[in-house]
Amino acid sequence: MKQFFSDGIFLVAKFIKKKITYILFMKIETFELERRQSLWENFVDYNLTESGIHPFTLEELLNLDQLEELFNIRIGYGQTNGSIGLRDAISNLYPTSSIDNILVTNGSAEANFISIWSILEKDEDYVVMLPNYMQTWGLAQSFGTNVRPFYLKEELNWQPDLDELKDAITSNTKMISVCNPNNPTGSILNGEAMNCIIDLAQDVDAFIHSDEVYRGAELDGKEIETFYGKYDKVIAVAGLSKAYSLPGLRMGWIVAPEDIAAKAWAYHDYTTISPCVLSQQIAEWALQNDKREMILTRNRKILNENLEFFLDWVETRKHLFSFIPQKAGAMSFVRYNLDINSTELTEQLRKEKSLLIVAGDCFGMDGYLRIGIGSEKDYLLKGLERFAELLEELIDS
Repeated sequence: MKQFFSDGIFLVAKFIKKKITYILFMKIETFELERRQSLWENFVDYNLTESGIHPFTLEELLNLDQLEELFNIRIGYGQTNGSIGLRDAISNLYPTSSIDNILVTNGSAEANFISIWSILEKDEDYVVMLPNYMQTWGLAQSFGTNVRPFYLKEELNWQPDLDELKDAITSNTKMISVCNPNNPTGSILNGEAMNCIIDLAQDVDAFIHSDEVYRGAELDGKEIETFYGKYDKVIAVAGLSKAYSLPGLRMGWIVAPEDIAAKAWAYHDYTTISPCVLSQQIAEWALQNDKREMILTRNRKILNENLEFFLDWVETRKHLFSFIPQKAGAMSFVRYNLDINSTELTEQLRKEKSLLIVAGDCFGMDGYLRIGIGSEKDYLLKGLERFAELLEELIDS
C-alpha cells in the first residue's frame, strides 16, 4: 500500500510537471480586447468598453456591523479552494451541488483558465461558441488543441446554427465551450440549442464548459437555467464581476463534478493558490438571499433604463446601425454601416473624442462594435454624445 501511494504521488507530480513545462514554452497570442482596455481605459474621458455594471462601494453594499467585522479579519491565507461559508453560498445557486463541487478562484478569468488547462490536451478538439470573450479561444490555441468554432448568427437572433454545430463535433471532441448569456451579443441560448449541445456532448463523451458570468443580469428579471446539473460532465464558471457589479473583489468560481473540482483545485495550487480572505467574506455576504436580490434588482434597473436610452439613440441613427437588443448583460453589440474598419473607427474615437469602445475585430467580427451601457446614465449619455460628434464628421467628410 505504501509503495502504491508513493507511485501514485510520483505519477501525479510527473503529469503536472509535464503540463507546467508545456505552459512555460507555449506561445500566447496578445489578448487584444484586454490589452486595448488596459492600455487606454484610464486615459480617456469616457470608457464605454466595460461589459459590467456600475460597481458598488463598500458603504453601499455592507451594513455597519459587516464593515466592523471586516476590520477584525486577520489578513492571512485562507482555505485555498475557498472558505466553507462562501462555497456553501455558491452551492445554493446550483441546486444539485454541494461545497465539494465548488472551487473559488481569483475572478472568472482564472476559473476559465483552470477549466480548460486541467482538461484539454494537445491535438484534441475544442469546439467553441463564437463570438465570445476570446480568452479560452486564445488559450486553447496556445495549448496545441484543434479549435473548431461554431457561430451565433445575427439572422437567427444570435442563436447558433445547429447544423453547423453538429458538423463541428467529432469523435475527437474533448470539450464544447459556450458563453451563456453571451458576451458580446447579450443573447441567451434557447432550450433547443441547450438540449442540442447537451446531446452532442453526451454522444462523444465530451465536457461542456459553460461561462455563465452574466447569469443574473437578465433584463427581464428571469434568471436562466445553468448548464450545471443537466449532464454529468458540465463545468460551469461564474463570478461577481458582471451581474453583481463587484469586479474589484476578483471573485470567481468553478462548479463541477467532485472529481473534476478536486482536479481543478490541484491546478489552482500552481496559479494563485488562494483567494483573498477579505474578498471571500464580502462575497459570502453578497450571495445571501436578501443582499443578492438587492444587488440584482438594482443592476437590472440600471440596465433597463440605460438600454431604453440607448435604443432611442440608435433609432435616431438607424441608417447607420442595426441592433438586436441584448437579453442580458451591459454590452450592446451593434453593426454599423460605415466604410471604415472597426479598429480604425475605435482608434479615431479614442484619439479625437477621448472615448473608448470595443472594436468588433476583438471578436473576429469587423463591422461591429461592443458598447458598454452599464455605467451611470449621465456618463453614458456624454460618451454617446462624443460618438455622435464623430459620426457627423465622418458623414460630412
